[in-house]
Amino acid sequence: MFEVEEKAKKANFSKFKMAYLNSEIKDNALKSMADALIKNIKKILKENEKDLKNGEEKGLSKSLLDRLLLNEKRIYDMAEGIRNVSYLPDPVGEIVDGTTRPNGLVILKKRVPLGVVGMVYEARPNVTSDAISLNLKSGNSTILRGGSEAINSNLIIYKILSEEAYKNGIPEDSIQMIENTDRKEVEVMFNLVDLIDVIIPRGSKNFIDFVKRNSRVPVIETGAGVVHIYIDKEFDNEIAKRVVVNAKVQKPSVCNAVEKILIHKDISKENIIEILDELSKNSVEIIGDKYICSIYKNSKPATEEDWDIEYLDLKITVGIVDDIDSAIEHINKHSTHHSDAIISKNYENIMKFLNLVDSACVYANASTRFSDGGEFGFGAEIGISTQKLHARGPMGLKELTSTKFIIFGSGQIRK
Repeated sequence: MFEVEEKAKKANFSKFKMAYLNSEIKDNALKSMADALIKNIKKILKENEKDLKNGEEKGLSKSLLDRLLLNEKRIYDMAEGIRNVSYLPDPVGEIVDGTTRPNGLVILKKRVPLGVVGMVYEARPNVTSDAISLNLKSGNSTILRGGSEAINSNLIIYKILSEEAYKNGIPEDSIQMIENTDRKEVEVMFNLVDLIDVIIPRGSKNFIDFVKRNSRVPVIETGAGVVHIYIDKEFDNEIAKRVVVNAKVQKPSVCNAVEKILIHKDISKENIIEILDELSKNSVEIIGDKYICSIYKNSKPATEEDWDIEYLDLKITVGIVDDIDSAIEHINKHSTHHSDAIISKNYENIMKFLNLVDSACVYANASTRFSDGGEFGFGAEIGISTQKLHARGPMGLKELTSTKFIIFGSGQIRK
């Protein structure tokens, strides 16, 4: 039997105990788990160093190494995320709707856990922590399969958190991690339709597409981020510079970092150069269309492919559009429907953009870096869904639940 099948059976059995676990037990366990991460910082960093060394030897890109990197601040942030989840209302058991029928039947719609949530992800050890805490609070069992690049980091985080959870009343076997990095384990996981209720992938577009193509278990797609900012004809130059630089530079290796800038054709050459200079000062490589290359000497010509690439690096593609309608059309064609923004002082154009851009998160005059469960007040996130069924945008506790109907009668029969 494959490791994933054996562990999925255990997780599936434990899901019935998890489903109606007392909220106080869950919250106390989460607080203890957060404390355990801090107590074990040295152990975590030691294991992370192994992954970083292996990654450098394998020639991983700077962006992947940045995602893989853990330091004291990132571990403190992970612990704070777990603690924040413990403070949030427990969604399990919430009555979200109800009615009394003319025949006296009382029909209530109740929030319940999804069951067994399978996480498949690449070089992101923080996902291990977020997934365990969010699934625990939402009453789900968890089965984790991280990338081989982060195996040492993932394992130590998993062991610390699961052991602390079990000490504090969380059902044994409700948190599982696949330690075997053989790809065959993933292929088996994708076919465990009787044991795993949903799979949530985190990683590159190619990785997510691979999961979607191959999984028989239902998949909640969390998207790559070909993220756009459109600078409208009427705009505040200082806001534009501040937002664009933050959205690109603050953390370029993540899915909510901006990758493309569209600029209205009537904006002056001087204003465009000023914005591009701000990016260049921050070591951002400018890849431009013909006009941008003609006015900005520190730019490289864009290819058609550049408009669809998620760089996850200090690179950005910049182009000119005729008007807001052209910008919206371009974004809906090239965006991955993750996060897109408009910089504008024109209320009508702002509302048109917010209504017509078909993305999970759409911003006016703010950085796309806010597309994050923590920033949205969810404590943490399991991922940012770019699909439309079940959940869309940053996925917190409620997005990790489903609903069922419970019906109270007094002997009614159907005629």
